[in-house]
Amino acid sequence: MLQEPQIHESAQGPRVTPAAGRTAQTPRPVPGPRSAASPRPGRPVPGPARPTPPAQRAHPAPAPVAPTSAPSRPENRSEPQLQLIPAPAGGALDAAEEAVDLLLESGRAPGDILVLTTGEQHPWAAHELSFGDAAYWAQQDAGDDVFFADASAVDRAKPRPVVVVAVNGDAGDTVARALPVARDRAAALLIVCGDPQTINSALGAGV
Repeated sequence: MLQEPQIHESAQGPRVTPAAGRTAQTPRPVPGPRSAASPRPGRPVPGPARPTPPAQRAHPAPAPVAPTSAPSRPENRSEPQLQLIPAPAGGALDAAEEAVDLLLESGRAPGDILVLTTGEQHPWAAHELSFGDAAYWAQQDAGDDVFFADASAVDRAKPRPVVVVAVNGDAGDTVARALPVARDRAAALLIVCGDPQTINSALGAGV
């Protein structure tokens, strides 16, 4: 007597390897690859890159000083975001350089950044000015690198997405005049490194 072959159903269905979960990519704050800034005579500022949230435009978190946000204005797209980095006059330029380094590491193009000093000039600016005033300001027009300028010449500075101000001296008329103009020059972000009381006084109670 022939027996029909028995078909045993598998107790388990075919194994399906679960698809690996994908983590959402965090877009860089500025599209495109980072272009390296030209070597500057000033002290190089090494530092690890810190990714910035896509909803915010490159808020640096400089170290070792922790940034403290100044009182915010009512939301107004025409006004840049303000980042205050407390620092003594002697350390304001170092804090500004650290902020620039972190901005570049986060994806900001060098040509997006203007740095103003209220006291002693940045070594790069002093070096480039030795070749003549016209050649110096032509580099601002080229717009392919971070540009450093004295705050007393802020009226000649052209708007850029990010303006960094180092309040590294002269806490009088220069600061009071330069900071409001620097705020107007910053299209997206204004970073000010220095004494908070001096900065808030110069920018006004409405900041």
